[in-house]
Amino acid sequence: MQTFFVEIKCKLGQTYPVASALADREIASEIYSTAGNYDILAKFHVDDGVDIGHFVAENVQTLADIADTRTVITFKAF
Repeated sequence: MQTFFVEIKCKLGQTYPVASALADREIASEIYSTAGNYDILAKFHVDDGVDIGHFVAENVQTLADIADTRTVITFKAF
């Protein structure tokens, strides 16, 4: 199992609609609104061997009103 996070920058005023649309897809294990350079932080778990870049491009970046994303790949939980 691979765990990673995606920081999502939304178009102005679209944080809650984007978060709701992401939740509707039922692909993120956790979704948070955040302050700073990005508006949403989402946590994902995918099976080993899944191409994370392809997953993000097809399942996250295709949501309407997303302006930018930043993916953080993790190695080990403590």
